[in-house]
Amino acid sequence: MTRNLKITARKTDRKHCRVFGHVKYLNSQVDARILDLSPTGAALEMKGPLHAASGSKVRIEAENLGLLEGIIRWKHNGRVGIQFDVNSNARAQISSYFRFFHKEVRPVLATRPLTISGAKGDRTPHLATSTLKS
Repeated sequence: MTRNLKITARKTDRKHCRVFGHVKYLNSQVDARILDLSPTGAALEMKGPLHAASGSKVRIEAENLGLLEGIIRWKHNGRVGIQFDVNSNARAQISSYFRFFHKEVRPVLATRPLTISGAKGDRTPHLATSTLKS
C-alpha cells in the first residue's frame, strides 16, 4: 500500500556552488552563502538569523548572480530554501552564471593539515605527493 504524502518534488536539478551574497527581507540584511542553485530556486546557508517566515518575499544579491527575488519555501538549522520568481530576467541571470562563472563544487566536511614526521621534524608535504588516510 502506498500513501500519497502530497510532497512536491523539485522540478529541476540543483548544482552545488559557493556563491556569497546577502539576503534582504524588509529592512534587514543577512550575509549568506548559496549552497546549491537551479533555474527555479536555491538553498542558502545564513550567517545570522533571518527573521522571515516561510512564504515571505526576499531578495538575494550576489556579485556573480545579480539581484534575484523569491519566496522562502523552508527554513531549517540556519539554512533556507528559496523559490525564485518565475520571470525571464531571473532565468537569464541563472543561465549566465552557469555559462560564465560556475565551477563544480563538492561539499567539504572537514579539512586537516597533513604532516610528515621525519629526521627534519614535522613538515607539511607537497600536495602532489600527499595522500589522505581515513
